[in-house]
Amino acid sequence: MSQFANFSEFYPFYLAEHSNRICRRLHFVGSSLVIGCLIMLLRSGSPWWLLYALLCGYGFAWVGHFFFEKNRPATFKHPFYSFVGDWVMYKEMLTGKIRF
Repeated sequence: MSQFANFSEFYPFYLAEHSNRICRRLHFVGSSLVIGCLIMLLRSGSPWWLLYALLCGYGFAWVGHFFFEKNRPATFKHPFYSFVGDWVMYKEMLTGKIRF
């Protein structure tokens, strides 16, 4: 398992693990649904929305990795950096820095 001293070292690896466009799109959909679930959690107070957020976020991402990217999600070896990477990539897709 490779080690990264900081997120700046990790992020190029993370992007390389997301080279498939469909995988990136699935990440984007899953992250968007996570935001929606968190809004519903705040509005309703029902803790079920937290579970739905986790299922949406990881479910869409893992389908992208296992079926389209054909690799193992970075979450398994680098959970914190991977979580941060998801949101940095989401922002970069929203702003047009990364195509999806």
